[in-house]
Amino acid sequence: MDPIGHVSSPHTAHEKLAAPATEKAPPCTLVIFGAHGDLTKRLLMPALYNLTGAGLLDDGFSVIGVDRVEGSNQAWIDELGKTMQEFTKDPNAEFYTPQINTDWWGKLTSKFEYVQADFTNLDQLGQLKQKLHGNVVFYLAVAGRFFGTIVENLGKVELVAQGENAFRRVVIEKPFGADLQSARALNEQILKVLDESQIYRIDHFLGKETVQNILAMRFGNGVFEPLWRREYVDHVQITACETVGVEGRGAFYEPTGALRDMVPNHLFQLLAMVAMEPPNSFSAETVRTAKEQLFEAIRPMTPENAVRGQYTAGKVQGRDVAAYRDSPGVAKDSNTETYVALKLEIDNWRWSGVPFYMRTGKSLTGRLTEVVVHFRQAPFAMFKDTPVDKLSPNNLTLNIQPTQGVTLGISAKIPGPKMDLGGVEMRFRYEDAFQLTPNVGYETLLYDCLTGDETLFQRADNIEAAWRVVDPALQAWEADKGGPELYEAGTAGPKGAEDLLARDGRAWMPLDRD
Repeated sequence: MDPIGHVSSPHTAHEKLAAPATEKAPPCTLVIFGAHGDLTKRLLMPALYNLTGAGLLDDGFSVIGVDRVEGSNQAWIDELGKTMQEFTKDPNAEFYTPQINTDWWGKLTSKFEYVQADFTNLDQLGQLKQKLHGNVVFYLAVAGRFFGTIVENLGKVELVAQGENAFRRVVIEKPFGADLQSARALNEQILKVLDESQIYRIDHFLGKETVQNILAMRFGNGVFEPLWRREYVDHVQITACETVGVEGRGAFYEPTGALRDMVPNHLFQLLAMVAMEPPNSFSAETVRTAKEQLFEAIRPMTPENAVRGQYTAGKVQGRDVAAYRDSPGVAKDSNTETYVALKLEIDNWRWSGVPFYMRTGKSLTGRLTEVVVHFRQAPFAMFKDTPVDKLSPNNLTLNIQPTQGVTLGISAKIPGPKMDLGGVEMRFRYEDAFQLTPNVGYETLLYDCLTGDETLFQRADNIEAAWRVVDPALQAWEADKGGPELYEAGTAGPKGAEDLLARDGRAWMPLDRD
């Protein structure tokens, strides 16, 4: 499942653990539809570069880039190389290394071929057939409205038929549908051409080491699982917030919005990692079945448990930000939400009565992705005759970005003659314990696709179960012409989000903390 691997051996306080050796992926041709697109440049190429440097790609690995744009193979490689160099100049980018290794990049690009073709044209698509032999992965790095068409056409020109000793797989990006009805229709369309085992519905959140670590932490440590239930957990907060706005993606974001863009995919995957029942094994089908069972147990969303907001002009970290409605490609009277906060309830034995709060938004006061498990308050009775007037809650924070690690908040006695308690934190940070390498989150997912491990990819029933939960809120918002609550850029979001927790006697964790 993980090309970097999991380390379980003990180590000294000053010794950083390195990744164990991992077998190379089998020889394969990766066909990228959307070769000139942003996803290819910004994520796929750095990931392939990292896999090359790690020695995880077979000498028989090659890439065919397909796009409508006219150009030569060398022009495409030069364009990709220029983008790779830009990554080296930005230490805040997800992919960052002081200098591109020309040997790695040269080895990778020596197996590149660019093909100008229109994937809606069967004759042009059919020309790929003579170039493809053995194992092939088709990566659909294109807009979601083209997914079904490309798969249908690949079937018509007989490019996805698997041989006895050769696989044919298709990687499909998000968004997978725009609601339950469209997700079902897309599943039906592609399953007429492909077997479920050939489909890799990707969610790049699951490629992050810190997200995968949630399962390792839950099930690899005996101390957590006995407490991971309604008797001990008060509530859970899941946050994925950004300081950036739509940043030129207004045309995409306008018909999408924060809920469709983030909730049934990214946030639900975090929810699944935290809340699903322990699988019998880490086999793909067992893990994905456990996720589907969890999603089926979530009550459908109701309007009173869903808050939507849209940012107005303001300042984010000292930078002037225009209102969402003033962004290129956005309607001046847009009702598209750039923020959403939700309260979810799970009707099963483990989580009955434990609310799960989610929030995601743009142009906020802090960039933060995390899961915070709030445990129930300790009994206060034994401290009633002391100066202690408040106990710090026990919070387990799973830090995903920008900090990577785990933080446990506990109460401890403040030194002195009186019984005064203060909140303290126990922290684990990835950079302190492991030898980290540049990683954009796609390395693991690409490697898993090449090796046939579907654990981190979504099954058709996973997709539809998630949409089933959020669909009622989407329908209610469609009917409600009042629009989202406005919030100033650079704040923590709309007041309604604070009220959502305040009515339950709770509050969100601050966005701008370390």
